[in-house]
Amino acid sequence: QVQLVAAGGGLAQAGGSLRLSCVASGRTFSSVPLGWFRQTPGQEPEFVAAISRSGATTDYADSVKGRFTISRDNAKNMVYLQMNSLKPEDTAVYYCNAVLLGTRQVPQSWNDYWGQGTQVTVSS
Repeated sequence: QVQLVAAGGGLAQAGGSLRLSCVASGRTFSSVPLGWFRQTPGQEPEFVAAISRSGATTDYADSVKGRFTISRDNAKNMVYLQMNSLKPEDTAVYYCNAVLLGTRQVPQSWNDYWGQGTQVTVSS
C-alpha cells in the first residue's frame, strides 16, 4: 500500500521560512516527477512546484517563484519544499504527490495516494 507522508508544517510569521518534507512508502518515488500541492478549505488542490525524476528540471507556480525551492533525494524516497519569505496567502494544507510535468496534474494512478498533508499557517 502506498503512503505519502508530508511533514514540517507549522506556524510561521510573514517573512519567515519553513521546510517541508515528504516520504513515500510502498512505491518508488524515483521513477516519477514529484510535486507539491496546497489546498485551502472549499478549494481544489493548487499546484505549487514540481521536480523531474533526476532533479534537473523544476517548475513553480508564479505565486511562489523565487521564494520556494523544491528538491528531492531519490535514495531516501523523499521530496522537500523550502519555503522562504512566507506570506499569509501561503496558508494551506500542503501535500506531495507524483506530477505530470507540463500539465502540472497528478497522474491518474497516483490520485488515491494524497495522504494527510501538513498544515502551514502564516501570520501577518
